[in-house]
Amino acid sequence: MAEETTETKTQTQSELTGLDHVVLQRHSTRMFLPTPVSISILCEALELARHAPSNSNIQPWRTFIATGAARDRLRTALLAAAGGGAPNIPALPEAFRHFRTDLGKQVYNKGMGIAREDAAGRAAAVMRNYEFFKAPVVGILCMHRELDLQDAVGVGMYLQTLLLSLTQKGLNSCVEVSLAGYPEVLRKELGISEELTILCGVAIGYEDASFGANKLRIQRLPVEETTVFLDE
Repeated sequence: MAEETTETKTQTQSELTGLDHVVLQRHSTRMFLPTPVSISILCEALELARHAPSNSNIQPWRTFIATGAARDRLRTALLAAAGGGAPNIPALPEAFRHFRTDLGKQVYNKGMGIAREDAAGRAAAVMRNYEFFKAPVVGILCMHRELDLQDAVGVGMYLQTLLLSLTQKGLNSCVEVSLAGYPEVLRKELGISEELTILCGVAIGYEDASFGANKLRIQRLPVEETTVFLDE
């Protein structure tokens, strides 16, 4: 691959439009304004997301959207559950744990000003996950329990399409795997059947631009570290 100079990269970033701009504008928002989200705009984003590709066109995604009283009820139940025990989320393999550590340093230390030794501050920040960072809309993404990894890929493409559509419409979001750690609460409050596997949540709304962590833009690994090119 051709090597770009710093000047070239800067120029390219400043001239981004269309899809490039939307992809790079999207980021994890960790504090939202109370501004209501128009259901019509939300439905437009969901309408576009349903065109995501999937294995044999089975469209494996199932989405539950909670607003208003349903959202408040779910928040109350999740906070109670989180206050009584840790979420049921598998630990990362040892080789990948440094990614979470590095992210924590950026989000908690740099973005929120919470020192590593401030256990109370970190605990309070973690609990904000179960308030959906004050977002007025929360979605829960599921797929049928009999489906496998190749179908989870389809759900992932649906989710990314939804996130980009929301971004293009001026909305912000944050994917929350933490919510899936209390499946029994989600099933009870949202009527999610046992035949569905709960994958993650997504908080949706308008970001609070004054919140420090919302200014972060987390870097990604270079293409050369995640892709193998073969030509013979």
